[in-house]
Amino acid sequence: MLQDDGSSSVTSSSPLQIFPIMSSLSPKFGSSNQWLKELKSEERGLYLIHLLLACANHVASGSLENANIALDRISQLASPNGDTMQRIASYFTEALADRILRSWPGLYKALRSTKLSVVSEDILVRKMFFEFFPFLKVAFVVTNQAIIEAMEGEKMVHIVDVNAAEPLQWRALLQDLSARPEGPPHLRITGVHQQKEVLDQMAHVLTEEAEKLDIPFQFNRVVSNFENLDVEKLRVKTGEALAISSVMQLHTLLGHDNEKKPPLTFKHSKDINKGYSPGNDTASSSPLCSTGSAKMDSFLNALWGLSPKVMVVTEQDSNHNGTTLMERLSESLHFYAALFDCLESTLPRTSLERLKVEKMLLGEEIKNIIACEGIERKERHEKLEKWFQRFDTSGFRNVPLSYYAMLQARRLLQSYSCEGYKIKEENGCVVICWQDRALFSVSSWRCRK
Repeated sequence: MLQDDGSSSVTSSSPLQIFPIMSSLSPKFGSSNQWLKELKSEERGLYLIHLLLACANHVASGSLENANIALDRISQLASPNGDTMQRIASYFTEALADRILRSWPGLYKALRSTKLSVVSEDILVRKMFFEFFPFLKVAFVVTNQAIIEAMEGEKMVHIVDVNAAEPLQWRALLQDLSARPEGPPHLRITGVHQQKEVLDQMAHVLTEEAEKLDIPFQFNRVVSNFENLDVEKLRVKTGEALAISSVMQLHTLLGHDNEKKPPLTFKHSKDINKGYSPGNDTASSSPLCSTGSAKMDSFLNALWGLSPKVMVVTEQDSNHNGTTLMERLSESLHFYAALFDCLESTLPRTSLERLKVEKMLLGEEIKNIIACEGIERKERHEKLEKWFQRFDTSGFRNVPLSYYAMLQARRLLQSYSCEGYKIKEENGCVVICWQDRALFSVSSWRCRK
């Protein structure tokens, strides 16, 4: 479960499987804390997993007293500056506490009333994610190659980027298109982002590059939150060959407007039903959340109506859209342990940049998965097989990525300084892994007429 140096290998086995093993490390909550200080790194990591599962169980069943005791014990072991498991535990603990606080709206709002949401900080942290991890770099290389192959011979090309935040991807594509034997096409890129400043910066960089390469180019800005995107604003014209790129956006449409947020009622521990099991999670969301959603269906139908020659989709490859809190905690613990492991192998524990990525990006995703229900829960990541079902139902067929696209992905990872990253092919798609844990998938689609 844990390495000797304290880094996590939660990625390879389910924390629920080690739950029975923990009896030897489970003294009564009220016992002395001296033994905690003497735990070795591996023992501490196992005990933290045990405590997180126990705490989540208490939260799900409404036992505030026991949840509070577990949170207190975890706080003695967890640390956002410690080893991988200590850092992960810090953010899962914060998420569980946040879930409890949401049951008292007045208290919750009062504690968050002075919290600032700085957009520039969020943009900076996402750029750090791009720099520190290879996932988006691989996704961009594969996406560009799929677009180049789909647009062979086309003279009018329109690319829609529904998460236009990084101009480097399209700058590289401009360079590739300029080298086409038949010459570059007339290229139009439509960027969608909620911040006009981000789109302005992208327009400046790409227009400058297109002029240097002598490529006819136009950049259209669509200032919009992705969830509220009006497809008509993309202004797709007759005669254009359309390509769509979506990077870690589609899953945010899986929430349901009619999905009720369940009441979360806490009670004294003596009132808890002794026969409670995680499968009867009283704080679970509607079973609808594991199926399709009206918003997703409507959006994919609208895209199908645009008849794209290719649509390339990058998504987190993990099931964080389960109906129960315990299910989501177990699945997300695997996934984020792998991401924290990646940072452990890349940056020192004292790195301020690492702390920012963990807290402001990964920590906020964990909080959304664990603490939120209903339409507030945006981070509804699902496995590639679910996306296959969804696209097939919406009239799309999978376009297997080419050997050359796979080769480029593998070469990029081989050039990366860290050896834990792997590429595997799954049903013609690229799956990017840390060790043996699948983390992100890149798939290519086109309309099935």
